[in-house]
Amino acid sequence: MDNYLEMVRRAKRGNTDAFASLYQEIYEDLYRFAVYILKNPTDAQDMVSETVVDAFAAIRRLRAEEAFKGWIFRILSNKCRSKLKEYANKTVEWSEALSEQIAMADAEDENRAAEHVQVRMLFWELQPEDRMIIAMHLFAGYTSREIAEQLHMNENTVRSRESRALKKMKKSLDQG
Repeated sequence: MDNYLEMVRRAKRGNTDAFASLYQEIYEDLYRFAVYILKNPTDAQDMVSETVVDAFAAIRRLRAEEAFKGWIFRILSNKCRSKLKEYANKTVEWSEALSEQIAMADAEDENRAAEHVQVRMLFWELQPEDRMIIAMHLFAGYTSREIAEQLHMNENTVRSRESRALKKMKKSLDQG
């Protein structure tokens, strides 16, 4: 933990190697979060890239070193929300991407891959705000209070929406 905080301090002082190390440690979490929110790997990569550029430019203004991960996820979640607004009037065909994912799975992993695809499809069927809540909790590790603050919601509302969304997904999985 001390090494982590020292890397953040060095990054705040402009050390690009320290920032790159921090980024390397959380890239997968950032990308996974963005993919689950946006449903589009290319857009997810773009949002993560934009987030990193913005974070690097603004890291000197980060107040508390221990808040780095939450701070960069907040930047990413805001970018993802903006991107979701762009999607509002678009109809996107996902069957081709899903077919590619299934085709890439080995024969022995096909059942697990199909289940993974089914979970992702159910996740994508949720309301965008419910997806954001679940992704912020599961992938970014935010608490209900932190999510409520970021989304300008009541903490109890966040918990109940997350619970209902997860129950809906589980019910659909059990029926499938």
